[in-house]
Amino acid sequence: MVLYNPEKRCYIIGVQNDKKLTIYAGGNMSKKNISQPVIKRLPRYYRFLGELLDKGITRISSRELSDKMGFTASQIRQDLNCFGGFGQQGYGYSVQSLYNEIAQILGLGSSYKAILIGAGNLGKAVAVHMSFEKRGFRLIGIFDNDPEKKGTLIRNIPVTALSDLEEFCEKEKPDVAILTIPKEAVPSIAKRLYASGIRYYWNFSHYDISIHYDDIIVENVHLNDSLMILCYKISESKNKKESQDESEENV
Repeated sequence: MVLYNPEKRCYIIGVQNDKKLTIYAGGNMSKKNISQPVIKRLPRYYRFLGELLDKGITRISSRELSDKMGFTASQIRQDLNCFGGFGQQGYGYSVQSLYNEIAQILGLGSSYKAILIGAGNLGKAVAVHMSFEKRGFRLIGIFDNDPEKKGTLIRNIPVTALSDLEEFCEKEKPDVAILTIPKEAVPSIAKRLYASGIRYYWNFSHYDISIHYDDIIVENVHLNDSLMILCYKISESKNKKESQDESEENV
């Protein structure tokens, strides 16, 4: 999820009611719709280019990117052309330049203020292990309704009681709320966050906030969905192997 930074002329990237967002590119690019599949591939490009830089690779062609990433060369060129295109015919792409351009597109130089709601096991793991500063965000507050957690430090940030949420938001003006709370707790918390002016959410719950608010941007994270997809892929792989074995036995 990326918000608009008017000073750096970055993009607003996210999901709003499961529709493509109209985003504004920097430079001389005009307003255009960028599809969600393209947006979702950008972090993978960024991560892979970072790995190339770590290996000392300075130049790469779309064909080489295709071989290493599993996308077609045509798909890579189409994706990058959505933002103006960055390669040179006969030269390919400068890894450092493309890495920097994608970082700018994603808005990674931003410092959007984020608060985390829910200091349980998941919330603590997210707070401790995510590289917020390298991803365009700055975690400034953590909230929980457990009085025993109040004042304890997570990532050197004291856990604050949920009763102090509105006062904190009025003072600190956070941009983003990260929800790591049970589904049943979300409606009332979302109502309070929305009333406090927060319009951007990283949502780990299984509650669809966007159906109630049409002017928010939500990036939903469903870990159970990912696990079920893995289960499906394993089952399909085993079924395919069993079918092949049966075919070979019948020959």
